[in-house]
Amino acid sequence: MTGGRADVAADHTAVRCALWRAMHVQVDAPPHVLTDEIGLRIADPGDDWRERPDMDPVATRAFRAAMVARARFVEDLVAGQAAEHGVDQYVLLGAGLDTFAQRGTGGVSGLRVFEVDRPGPQEWKRRRLAALGYGDRGSRPYLVPVDFEASGGAWREPLTAAGFDPGRPAVVASSGVTMYLTKEATVTTLRQVAALAPGSTLAMTFLLPEDLVAEADRPGLRASTAGARSSGTPFRSLYTPEEMLALAREAGFEEARHVSGASLAERYFTGRPDGLRPSTGEDLLVATT
Repeated sequence: MTGGRADVAADHTAVRCALWRAMHVQVDAPPHVLTDEIGLRIADPGDDWRERPDMDPVATRAFRAAMVARARFVEDLVAGQAAEHGVDQYVLLGAGLDTFAQRGTGGVSGLRVFEVDRPGPQEWKRRRLAALGYGDRGSRPYLVPVDFEASGGAWREPLTAAGFDPGRPAVVASSGVTMYLTKEATVTTLRQVAALAPGSTLAMTFLLPEDLVAEADRPGLRASTAGARSSGTPFRSLYTPEEMLALAREAGFEEARHVSGASLAERYFTGRPDGLRPSTGEDLLVATT
């Protein structure tokens, strides 16, 4: 994830995730784990977007389920922290085409949403949000441009300059980002979040090494790896759960736990008559200060 010009469009990975979220609503039977077609409107991929090879409704079934599962888990975490502890700041690192703010922040009143992302794609998203009429503060997040690699992963200062209060706890989410970053950049992020106010929570996804992925899902991982490499955004870092937990503890978190993709499948997909289940291969770290 390197820097970009202001006229650069959204990352192809961000667009694909947004389209998969929309496909979940349009193709999969209810109940829907996440209802989000706003990302599709932001991406504006054209009328033939469903004809794209990476939008095949059968071949991408498990992948789109994994996308909506991780998004739902993080949003449930935000709602829970707000209800139980009064947390009113939510930071998305590498936000892409996330639409939590536009969807009403999950009914959490008074929540301030900060999106940290690369300058070029973020400026493009800013223009798209304005064109779609998302101009009031209730639906418009605070956009904070940061190049994670070029800045050494430092995002605290620009976040504070944008209005974030470092003296109050926050939920920080990093979804679908760590695989594109060096280990050093991820360690910097962990240290910065660990230094936030007590009561802050981090939810960070990470890709597993192939030998920890279910055998049926390994061809998909290989295809994703090859696709990322060919598009110029190769996967740089994979982690075992033990490695990620160790990094979190070394960074200074008070508590750290591993949330497997399998547990998200049980939580959000059990009992579905269509048998929809997320693919394995991406797990989460949940850590608190």
